[in-house]
Amino acid sequence: MPEGYCHVTRDIRCQIYALKSTGQSLRMIALSVGVHVSTVSREIARNTGGCGYRFNQADVMAQERRSTASRQPKKLVETTKEVIRNKLVEDWSPEQISGRLKLEGTCISHETIYKYVWQDKRDGGNLYKHLRHHGKRYNKRSSTKAGRGCIPGRIDISQRPAIVAEKSRIGDWEGDTVISAVSKTALLTVVDRHSKFTCIKKLVRRTAENVRAAMSDRIKLLPHPVHTVTYDNGKEFAAHKEISADLKTVCYFARPYHSWERGLNEHTNGLIRQYLPKSFDFKDVTDDEIQRIEDKLNNRPRKALQYKTPFEVFFATDSSSTVALHC
Repeated sequence: MPEGYCHVTRDIRCQIYALKSTGQSLRMIALSVGVHVSTVSREIARNTGGCGYRFNQADVMAQERRSTASRQPKKLVETTKEVIRNKLVEDWSPEQISGRLKLEGTCISHETIYKYVWQDKRDGGNLYKHLRHHGKRYNKRSSTKAGRGCIPGRIDISQRPAIVAEKSRIGDWEGDTVISAVSKTALLTVVDRHSKFTCIKKLVRRTAENVRAAMSDRIKLLPHPVHTVTYDNGKEFAAHKEISADLKTVCYFARPYHSWERGLNEHTNGLIRQYLPKSFDFKDVTDDEIQRIEDKLNNRPRKALQYKTPFEVFFATDSSSTVALHC
């Protein structure tokens, strides 16, 4: 359901009925009740009876339709799954399967079939190999959504406050993911620019939803406010607006292929590779092992901190313990 969508209520139906009775146009009715004109048009088309549109009758019809829809099975039954598997093996596309099943009386959307194929792939199956492009999404090179840096609503690093570059305060973070070459598992890494304090969180899959949950889980309870977060341009950070809302901060993005704009994070990822090389399967790493690596990084002295540890600087309780940084 689209963001901000709400069902037409009985009160709105009453207003639509009254305004329609006076001869108002659909567009004027929509303006009066505060909904889109398409909503009014759809409401009248769906809920008009033999005597025209009446709000009591319309409300009953809508409630019955909603009740009927809620009773429909939400999961694919095994017989339908078998049909889907057989047709995929015959090189039918999900859209072709969906259309044919609908013609035969079974309503299954092609999106549902794709979800079934992706789940089968995660479970070790090979149905995805029968798709046209083996499950690979195709973007035209001329598309505005192709390539790195095309994250909706991204805020470029050029708009980031100048104070962040000074590394003079705690709460300006850099974020990235460290991936395994042998599985979909990854690590989320975030580093405070001032103290070099590092947080690491294992991601079962490198998705925007998982990154958002991991950011909230690792950063939200720390004692300092989050002023800014600067990310790489990976699509796993597409939920940056939600992260900003969760942490009450602003997320910025380095320019594509300008990794030095997040140099501290890149350096920290290199330190993590000492313990978890790229050829290592992150699926085998436990949360306790990740915590030990994090503790090692945060509790060894750093030259840039005048040989204090990131832990000591990050959790300092008075200003006299804050060190001058040498970038």
